[in-house]
Amino acid sequence: MTKADSNVDRIYEKLRKMAAYFELKPDARINESALSTELGASRTPLREALNRLVAEGFLTFQSGRGFFCRPLSPKLILDLYEARVAIETEIVRLVCRRASDEELQDLMEFLKSTEPDYDSCEDPMELLSMDEAYHMRIAALSQSNELVRILENLNDRVRYIRLVDLKYLRGKTPVSTQEEAQLSAHRVVLTALINRDEDKAVSTMRHHIERRRDEATEAVRIAYSQLYVPAD
Repeated sequence: MTKADSNVDRIYEKLRKMAAYFELKPDARINESALSTELGASRTPLREALNRLVAEGFLTFQSGRGFFCRPLSPKLILDLYEARVAIETEIVRLVCRRASDEELQDLMEFLKSTEPDYDSCEDPMELLSMDEAYHMRIAALSQSNELVRILENLNDRVRYIRLVDLKYLRGKTPVSTQEEAQLSAHRVVLTALINRDEDKAVSTMRHHIERRRDEATEAVRIAYSQLYVPAD
């Protein structure tokens, strides 16, 4: 990695965290000059980082107007999570039929190996990365390259919302409770896959994603209420 690439990565990570934590207000225009000064970044690496965030769905770009922090709405959340339900329930259905016993046992070992990290992790981005890794490992076992590709794209689009969810619900629900609920769903899905119980795997995955959808909707509501509370 070159020094220039490293600088772009640094700016990108900082901006992604600012967007996820609503330090950049939804639907607000990005002030590139102010950001350049704040981050100590020149125009070119800043632009590269901003374009990466557009590709991942954190920001939008309007020709002639510039970059904007992505707006959030209940309809957008519903659309993205409906797509996740459709894709991931079909994935577990195929995994039940196609994955070998050895592959499923390997996945169980992976899940067990990450559980201590869930228990100790306090960084929402790391938690999200571990969760995505588990879901993508399941997807790979479907042996459907197209479903894997679609899920990767969907992850990019829903990641912003999920980070908001992880940050803003932490104030209402103990971290251990959130993580245990997630791990429990992961264990139940994987046990159903090992037992070749297709209906159980599908229903558990559906419930797991729909629960996350409801939490994400609530998290966005909380975030907006805190951002736009009237000044005293």
